[in-house]
Amino acid sequence: MERWLKVCGRQSGLSMGVYAEADGYPLMVVESAFQIPGNPSLYLSAGIHGDEPAPVEALIGWAEENKGHLEAWNLIIFPCLNPWGLERNIRFDAEGRDLNRCYNSRKLPRITSQLDVIKGRRFDVAACLHEDYDARGFYLYEIAAARPHLGEEICRELSRFMTADSRSRIDGHRSRGGLIRRRIRPDMMSGHPESFRLHFHHAARTFTLETPSEKGLDSRISVHREFLRFLSKKPKTRDGNYHGNR
Repeated sequence: MERWLKVCGRQSGLSMGVYAEADGYPLMVVESAFQIPGNPSLYLSAGIHGDEPAPVEALIGWAEENKGHLEAWNLIIFPCLNPWGLERNIRFDAEGRDLNRCYNSRKLPRITSQLDVIKGRRFDVAACLHEDYDARGFYLYEIAAARPHLGEEICRELSRFMTADSRSRIDGHRSRGGLIRRRIRPDMMSGHPESFRLHFHHAARTFTLETPSEKGLDSRISVHREFLRFLSKKPKTRDGNYHGNR
């Protein structure tokens, strides 16, 4: 929280608030202090699984590195959705729930409070940052929605920093070069992940990045930070497409 408070302010155009408390911890949201019409919008989250620390560190590190350049986006960031689990290196919350299977439920106050924050909002890009103990390299879920698809380009970029998972099937889904592109339906899972909710109600493009938990922490952090750099350097133009400005 101290690091995020230092990032927020006039230079970054961000403000920080607490939208709920859960398991004895405040749940933070960081967002653009002013929504600027015409700016592309970006949703970012990390730490929903407490045993996935690299995304949480990568997210604050990326914000610190780009403090003077974040006003180009209308941002909303959930820096750590499960701080109780993070401190204990446990996937679940204090009551043993996988929070990433609760986004079609209205019975969990921490989830309903988060959804109230984004109610009625649309994002050009939404990205959920994760890790996977079974992964053999990084891999990326891209929910097939707005075109042009960006998954191949993202994976090529990230391959400069870590080998992509080479399996042809990951978690039962076809994968190529570390990319899983899916079309999803509401009846696919009884408990919806965060990415499902974002796709169905809020986002034109939704990504979930997974890095391998057995790799070194620094290398995992670097891949997530490169992913964030890629997304934040892909501004949306008036024709609705994304063009690099590297």
